[in-house]
Amino acid sequence: MLRILKQALCTGVVTEPAPTDAELEQVGAELRRRIEKRFGSSFAIRQVDVGSCNGCELEIHALNNPYHDIERFGVHFVASPRHADALLVTGPVSRHMETALRRTWRATPSPKWVIAAGTCACDGGEFGVSYASCGAVENVIPVDVKIPGCPPTPIMLMKALLAALNQR
Repeated sequence: MLRILKQALCTGVVTEPAPTDAELEQVGAELRRRIEKRFGSSFAIRQVDVGSCNGCELEIHALNNPYHDIERFGVHFVASPRHADALLVTGPVSRHMETALRRTWRATPSPKWVIAAGTCACDGGEFGVSYASCGAVENVIPVDVKIPGCPPTPIMLMKALLAALNQR
């Protein structure tokens, strides 16, 4: 045990420094500036999956990884719509999630933004409107910003947040 501890202390930190991405830093700085101007502190998002394949969720989760680290720019995800400034909705709205989405939208305090992330949320994608799907999010609640893509990249998501903040 002591041998392993001594080896760990002698070796030190062996991780690589994180790569820098100029576009990420530029968009992040502008996002931080807009958030401070509008809210004075941070921007809270409630992510709602209403029937997606989870491709968009993987990209949304990437926003919180050490590379993108969106929290350093003042954006954080919350567990309750009552604490949210925006709803980030993914997937085509399935019929059994229609009421839940409306309740979530009503529970979010005004002013609120609704961001449809991914092709399915924007226009229904492969599923469209059917007996099991309401299609696009805007068929159920009003949408402020649409992010096309299957799935949209983390930088596209950040640019959409910036667009939402620039709207009002």
